[in-house]
Amino acid sequence: MGTDKNPVIAVTSGEPAGIGPDICLDLATAVPGARLVALGSLDLLRQRAARLGKAASLRTYDPARPMAAGILEVLDLPLRVACEPGRLDPRNSAYVLGMIDRAYDGCVAGEFGAMVTAPVSKAVINDAGTAFTGHTEYLAARAGGVHVVMMLVGGGLKVALATTHLALQEVPGAITQPALEQTLRVLVAGLRTDFGVSKPRVLVSGLNPHGGEDGHLGREEIDVIRPVIRRLRAEGMDLSEPLPADTLFNPERLRAADCVLAMYHDQGLPVLKFASFGSGVNVTLGLPVIRTSVDHGTALDIAGSGKAESGSLVEAVQLAVTMINARAQNSRR
Repeated sequence: MGTDKNPVIAVTSGEPAGIGPDICLDLATAVPGARLVALGSLDLLRQRAARLGKAASLRTYDPARPMAAGILEVLDLPLRVACEPGRLDPRNSAYVLGMIDRAYDGCVAGEFGAMVTAPVSKAVINDAGTAFTGHTEYLAARAGGVHVVMMLVGGGLKVALATTHLALQEVPGAITQPALEQTLRVLVAGLRTDFGVSKPRVLVSGLNPHGGEDGHLGREEIDVIRPVIRRLRAEGMDLSEPLPADTLFNPERLRAADCVLAMYHDQGLPVLKFASFGSGVNVTLGLPVIRTSVDHGTALDIAGSGKAESGSLVEAVQLAVTMINARAQNSRR
């Protein structure tokens, strides 16, 4: 896992036909104070560097060899078939999942202090015959089915989600009292442990327009959300009443809070991505390991073109370092 000064962080290079390999090449010099290990095909990264004209210094990862500034270490995992930028091939889906598995296993074993993930294509993994709704759900299953929370950080905001990658018609049924209670417990614990917030203050969104209008526009606020909030408030958690989403993100409310919990993906994330797109970070709370990720997709249309920006990946690595340090400080208390 490295020293406190230079933690070792595994960075999966993501879908090989996307921009993941492109942006990983920028990590050799982008994050001082951390030893970064890119997981993926060394040949692919070299080919992409040549295509982009990037003078990236790459070498095979050897944990026994001292870290060297300006060099990106690569834990070499071979592609299943040759890859062209922008052209998805389901035969490489096992390679993509293999990177995630290797990074997760390395974190569990203590080889890595955190894992950072470049974007993958959910569709092509499913086309290959593996049910896959996202890193968040996949890693939760790898951890034994633990309850995890997806939270994005950026633009001065932290926005967590009560539900993640679901069709909109499935959202109301997924918001149950037990699930919402567990989400809030994981969220508050994560803010304490991974972000050093001793007494987290959370703004909780309602589900329906105008917070349900006292049941006239839906009863989820009355039957599900409010009872959970009141139960957890009795334990000392600082939670708002369910607030209408259209007025939740005003500056005055946000100044008095540490995080927002939105009820579904497109309720909370458009606001955060408007404030921070290209520099936001996706965090998975509730795992036994630290995992951060970019806030964007594979961008197949610009892969290999030199147009991809690595800002979100750099921020994800930097936040992983911050979380490693926060956990270390918390363990010493």
